[in-house]
Amino acid sequence: MEFTGAEAERRVARTDWSALAAGLDEHGSAPTGPLLTGRECARLAALYDEPELFRTTVDLGRHRFGSGEYRYFTHDLPAPVAALRAALYPRLLLVARTWAARLDRPAPWPDSLTEWLERCHAGGQDRSAQILLRYGPGDWNALHRDVFGELVFPLQVVIALDAYGTDYTGGEFLMVEQRPRAQSRGTATALEQGHGLVFTTRDRPVRSRRGWSAGATRHGVSTVRSGRRRTLGLVFHDAA
Repeated sequence: MEFTGAEAERRVARTDWSALAAGLDEHGSAPTGPLLTGRECARLAALYDEPELFRTTVDLGRHRFGSGEYRYFTHDLPAPVAALRAALYPRLLLVARTWAARLDRPAPWPDSLTEWLERCHAGGQDRSAQILLRYGPGDWNALHRDVFGELVFPLQVVIALDAYGTDYTGGEFLMVEQRPRAQSRGTATALEQGHGLVFTTRDRPVRSRRGWSAGATRHGVSTVRSGRRRTLGLVFHDAA
């Protein structure tokens, strides 16, 4: 089946978005339903070996970010990547605007992903930030934020391309949240192949006795114990 925008919208619509929004409010991350088939996951993962599709490769060890490697796509995105990003944006936009209102912040994101990316480019953030990541035994990713400039969308999505417990062990998705006036809270999530995990890019509203406060978050990947772990990262702002 050709992966069209309409097909991406059908798959995205299968997720219970009310439940997902509630999960984001409670935990800062929440899973989607299935977005890619196993065969589609394999095809996307295999693109890593086609360097002409990518603008740059990052060696995590060289930069002391961990161990492993990832590549940023060019703006000429594979059809499933472009279609899923476009289909997910309006669903996530509702959460983004709700969060901005709670924190009494501007909500600069227009209804159209295309228009938002045009604003990013006009602001000097004109490089693709869509990522294909590859980890092997012993690899890991340090806690970090994917903030590439002043213009930031508060949510992003990671999609697992391999099966946890079968293709690899370890390699859980990590998130650490600094709770207002409290100790940090960590979570570890095993990603399900073909499913997405929506998570906080930088910070999110956390309810307190004084109202809403911003809880800063970082994310990473625990050490892969065996096998190969590959994921697709969808970011809704571009990089400077």
